[in-house]
Amino acid sequence: MVKSLVLLLLLAILPMNGRLSAEEGYQQARRLTEAGDILSLQTLLQTIQAEQPGRVLEVEFEREGKRYLYEIEILDRQGAVWEFKIDASSGEIVERELED
Repeated sequence: MVKSLVLLLLLAILPMNGRLSAEEGYQQARRLTEAGDILSLQTLLQTIQAEQPGRVLEVEFEREGKRYLYEIEILDRQGAVWEFKIDASSGEIVERELED
């Protein structure tokens, strides 16, 4: 089940600059993960779920300068949506924001 969710989320990855298709973004994230340059999405989702339990609504993969980031939106039990930016290489939570 977790592997299916991860695959589904990876297929939905959209790069920030909009030049790559979702499939190209997925392939880029996959190559970087296999090369050991970034952590797997599954690992990062576990980190976020420990910080903020809830339902994953959206995952985006992007590059800011030399840094790869995942933006992950979580719907918590109270119905609030949280957006996290996570450094894909270190797993560090760079930003945590409650959406309006």
